[in-house]
Amino acid sequence: MSDKRKYTALITGASGGIGQELAALFARDGHNLVLVARSEEKLHNQALHYAITYGIYTKVISQDLSKADGPAKVFEELKKDGVAVDVLVNNAGFGNFGPFRETALQKELDMMQLNMVSLTHLCKLFLDQLPKGSNGKILNVSSTAAFPPGPYMAVYYASKAYVQSFSEALAAELEDDSITVTALCPGPTKTDFQDAANLHESGLFNSQLVADAKSVAKAGYNGMLAGEVVVIPGIQNKLTAFSVRLLPRHLVRQMVKKIQGKRS
Repeated sequence: MSDKRKYTALITGASGGIGQELAALFARDGHNLVLVARSEEKLHNQALHYAITYGIYTKVISQDLSKADGPAKVFEELKKDGVAVDVLVNNAGFGNFGPFRETALQKELDMMQLNMVSLTHLCKLFLDQLPKGSNGKILNVSSTAAFPPGPYMAVYYASKAYVQSFSEALAAELEDDSITVTALCPGPTKTDFQDAANLHESGLFNSQLVADAKSVAKAGYNGMLAGEVVVIPGIQNKLTAFSVRLLPRHLVRQMVKKIQGKRS
């Protein structure tokens, strides 16, 4: 993006947290935005602010990407309006805390649809409309949860392991097509994720090392612009991701179980 041309970025989960901060970064650099989330009113307020403040084109698509037909509906609307996307940001996702035997199946099926299936579907649709050599970019929000197994968040951790593996593989496939793929791997971050995932009883967020969404978004944005394949914000998160690859797996499982175990 160093040539200063205007790009159009599609950002999912754009109504809050990391997604909202990423949208602000694109807008400040003068790039057009397609904002996707379920919160239509909130998205319209954001879009109006960006359009007035930065003089960019903004489009809002209210869509639930935890539904199987969500991604296709997003690209059908873009096609209808003649909007081509140069940058795809797959940020939408959620987690769920609790023993697998006790958690709600439907919530986990919706999580798998959103975190993995819709992300994959959007990448496929994005690449179908993007010519080779177009300098397009994909930013998939993964997590440090992608690296270890995650007792008490088994499905969420597994979903992020998929995102990580898929993103890195896709990056290798597309490196000769002038299209980059970046996996952003934040650790615990202050967003609405904690409430949605029922993490109030987990020890995961009981730390001074919890990051803010703005710094995480900036790290991901800058890493995407530089064409980095894996971006892990924060030294502690980098050490964690590296260490779980070296430690015995049984020890890693027990460490995560202890950290995420319920706190009285």
